[in-house]
Amino acid sequence: MVRIMKVGIRLPQTGKNAKLKNVIYLAEAADSNGFDSLWVLERLLWPISPQTQYPSGNFPQDWQIVLEPLELLSFVAAITKKIYLGTSVIDMLFHNPVILAKRFATLDVLSSGRALAGLGLGWSKDEFQASNVPFEQKGRRADEFLQLLKSIWSDEITEFKGDFYTIPPSKIGPKPIQNPHPPVFLGGSSPNTFLRMARYADGWIGVVHDNLEQLQDSLNMLKQKVNEADRKPKDFEIIVITYPNIVEHDTKKEKRRAFTGSMNQVGIDIERLKKMGVGHIILNYNRSVIEDDMNAIIDMSKQLMSYAR
Repeated sequence: MVRIMKVGIRLPQTGKNAKLKNVIYLAEAADSNGFDSLWVLERLLWPISPQTQYPSGNFPQDWQIVLEPLELLSFVAAITKKIYLGTSVIDMLFHNPVILAKRFATLDVLSSGRALAGLGLGWSKDEFQASNVPFEQKGRRADEFLQLLKSIWSDEITEFKGDFYTIPPSKIGPKPIQNPHPPVFLGGSSPNTFLRMARYADGWIGVVHDNLEQLQDSLNMLKQKVNEADRKPKDFEIIVITYPNIVEHDTKKEKRRAFTGSMNQVGIDIERLKKMGVGHIILNYNRSVIEDDMNAIIDMSKQLMSYAR
């Protein structure tokens, strides 16, 4: 069981709430109120006729406007002092590995060592097409990408010749502040993805959907792959994205979705995550009833943080 759970909040990055005043308020309030992290996502475009269906239905309307994640975090680094700054997630294959490594290293330098690199493979065929990257062999390409990132961040001289990426012997700076590099977290939940995490990452970024039993199944699979890779599960950090929806009264247990219900019911969900070994939660109020109210987001998050401590 995790004794103290870290708590993060997603920044107002998308849709009508992606405004300078909202970013400044939420970032400064989260930093001063003792939250552990702030998070952003990445979406390149909102396809009119998607080639790939969004996993839970239609593409969210607010994804038509998405502030660029690393530029946003670099701005937030300048107005905060202690809080960590993470991506949940950046789809790495849409980027050149050298450029993405330098951007994360620059964020780490400008924030005095507060960058968290959450990465994914991507799933939208439209975004792969826009990035001029083949949709096939994503896994093999990601394996090379992750090896390259770590080399660029950690090695004095980087040299790489793979099936997808080639770098001549080169010095590539700046190096990040964090040693040996910013923590790397991967999103996804397939067996192959979990094996990739166990080999190359420092942890997992998962998502709570309808119930916590689904999350437990994923955690069991992840633990198995971590053991197969001769890693210690205690050294592998588990981060989970949650979507709190607080209502005035308790909802019926047999019909209740995880993180939907009274403050006490959602608090009990947080305590259950602690017992499951989750060490860090991200509170995402996007598309919730209080998504427009930055004051309410901070107030509710402070109440939920008490259950994590």
